[in-house]
Amino acid sequence: MSGGNFTFKQFTISQERCAMKVGTDGVLIGAWAEGGKKVLDIGTGTGLIALMMAQRYPEAHVTGIDIDAEACTQAQENVAASPFGNRIDIVTTALQDFAPDTKFDCIVSNPPFFQNSLKNPDSRKATARHSDSLPFALLFERVATLLDEDGRFSAVIPSECASDFLAEGYLHGLSVTRRCDVRTTERKAPRRCLLTFARNSGAAHEQLETVLQQQDGSRSKWYESLTREFYVK
Repeated sequence: MSGGNFTFKQFTISQERCAMKVGTDGVLIGAWAEGGKKVLDIGTGTGLIALMMAQRYPEAHVTGIDIDAEACTQAQENVAASPFGNRIDIVTTALQDFAPDTKFDCIVSNPPFFQNSLKNPDSRKATARHSDSLPFALLFERVATLLDEDGRFSAVIPSECASDFLAEGYLHGLSVTRRCDVRTTERKAPRRCLLTFARNSGAAHEQLETVLQQQDGSRSKWYESLTREFYVK
């Protein structure tokens, strides 16, 4: 998933001016995250996740924010060309500067995650991918402030980051209600972790481990079912 336009069943993503292109992580969290009537997409990029949430939840109003002005301009164009333009706002802002007059019952994010790696020489890609631009502690601090009392926060992160991510959630009064560990294929270790948090939930959380691809490279039954309302083929 890279390069030019990416066409889904109900909308098209143009991405030539975005540092981060459409990828499996964004599709996964957009199709898996719990929704609500007031949705915040942190680090919206192309607008993909905001559009997916608007499609899945017809009564939702979605706000997508991103620090990258060029990406926001393209996201606004993608939103305007979609059937959901009247229910999605795109705002150019850093998360720490975002001060809405409402709280959200759904927050979703595909956050920057590289913590101890060399940065990309392209500064926009480095900002989009490296957690220096949005440390986990800052992300959870703001999520805890912006989330409604009964709201849900969903994110996709690399499996190796899961323990640090979970720890920050707990420190900010958020505990896991759902977890899905995703292998690319059956023989590989989990590569991605989908997580949903709520405020101090004492109940046992839902947990699943699954795969994206079958042995022949086709989508697994789980991934096919999850994304059938989005992928054209």
